[in-house]
Amino acid sequence: MAPPRSFLWSRRIFLTLLTGFVLVPVYVMVSSSLKPLADVSGRFRWLPSGLTIRPYIDIWSTVPLAKYFVNSLIVAGAATVCSVVIAVFAAYAVSRYSFRGKRVFTVTVLSTQMFPGILFLLPLFLIYVNIGNATGIALFGSRGGLILTYLTFSLPFSIWMLIGYFDSVPRDLDEAALVDGCGPLGALFRVVVPAAVPGIVAVAVYAFMTAWGEVLFASVMTDETTRTLAVGLQGYSTLNDVYWNQIMAASLVVSVPVVAGFLLLQRYLVAGLTAGAVK
Repeated sequence: MAPPRSFLWSRRIFLTLLTGFVLVPVYVMVSSSLKPLADVSGRFRWLPSGLTIRPYIDIWSTVPLAKYFVNSLIVAGAATVCSVVIAVFAAYAVSRYSFRGKRVFTVTVLSTQMFPGILFLLPLFLIYVNIGNATGIALFGSRGGLILTYLTFSLPFSIWMLIGYFDSVPRDLDEAALVDGCGPLGALFRVVVPAAVPGIVAVAVYAFMTAWGEVLFASVMTDETTRTLAVGLQGYSTLNDVYWNQIMAASLVVSVPVVAGFLLLQRYLVAGLTAGAVK
């Protein structure tokens, strides 16, 4: 039975408004990034009077954007790899084995997501400073300390998500691998992990995006040499002026890795978030 015409028109109107709501900010960013600073600072015009690529050239000299870019890639990449590796082992153990405190561990991992991140800011700051004073290991103001900080947020969710995903992988696959001579680790890497690729990719994308765009902890836990992109964009705003065209250009450049990664992995990401891995 075909839906009524009123429903079709309502759907078209809603989708058109939703598309405009999404694309208008993108258009403002792109058009503003191609305008001279004088045009951006004045009254906004939907049709720019002149276009220039100068903001995309100046963003690298106004602030050390390349250094911030490298810091973000190192921090986000390391946090993603560590989160995925640890989550795979932890989720496999919880999914396949029974041990004392299993339920408590699962509930504890999930309950950490109920608290806002700002509650952990001061405790982590004090812990890092005390560790540095006691051992000489510089966690505060270092990339390593920031990576550990991001693991406290991405790792619990990654474990919880992979537990549910590994539960959907038939245990018969593990048993068949064990019969064929594989050990527990062999069954994990040769059977379970290939079957759970969509879930692992979804966890990796989540961990990377969490670390890539985080501002609160990066603004406190880093210094001038370890500052990331999310904090470094503040450098385009000075006491004398705000370089709006360069801010828009830098924001678009910063978004490229995330957008490119999502477009390349969206097939696995959607499958990992919506479907099981039963083969």
